[in-house]
Amino acid sequence: MSEFISVLLVDDQRLMRNGLSTLLELEGDIKVIAEAEDGQAGLEAYEQHSPDVVLMDIRMPGMDGVEATRRILERWPEASVIILTTFDDDAYIFEGLRAGALGYLLKDISGEELAQAIRKVAAGGALIEPSVARKVIAEFARLEPAARQMNDGLMDPLSDREIEILKLLAQGKSNKRIASHLHLAEGTVKNYVSQILNKLGVTDRTQAALRGKKLGFVD
Repeated sequence: MSEFISVLLVDDQRLMRNGLSTLLELEGDIKVIAEAEDGQAGLEAYEQHSPDVVLMDIRMPGMDGVEATRRILERWPEASVIILTTFDDDAYIFEGLRAGALGYLLKDISGEELAQAIRKVAAGGALIEPSVARKVIAEFARLEPAARQMNDGLMDPLSDREIEILKLLAQGKSNKRIASHLHLAEGTVKNYVSQILNKLGVTDRTQAALRGKKLGFVD
């Protein structure tokens, strides 16, 4: 296991990259190992460095952050991406989450909050900044009741144990914490999570949580 969490910064503003690097250098367990000025460069940097966490800006020239996130997750499903932006915009929030980002944070958070977010995602969790979380909840509240009853559409229904794990996963708990909570081996939880993703027809934990909410499995 590495002695630090490696981070890739993808942002078209050099000043912002420098500022984030300076903040994260104060954390002994986090290290910025590469930077990129747009989405395409971010893809290339990810391939070269395989960072533990990607901090991804949204609005960039050329390939934007949503598309870059989508392409990274298509090629490297294990990737952990946090959308970090100044834009508190509903469309970008949902596009970023649908692309597979594990978190969405606004750039006005403190360095300590950012570091904690990186640690949480690196440990297998997911996160959404509180003001963003309210938008996600509001969006699901607007769904038609029938849209919440898609369980019948699952070709392979979730078992009680899988639903239990899905609920914990949706809370942002890592496999290790789920295993401890349910008194299971971490490898067993990992297998359950893989089965859940497959049954829900999604590729990552964030999408599983959102689909679980839509299906009514998650409160």
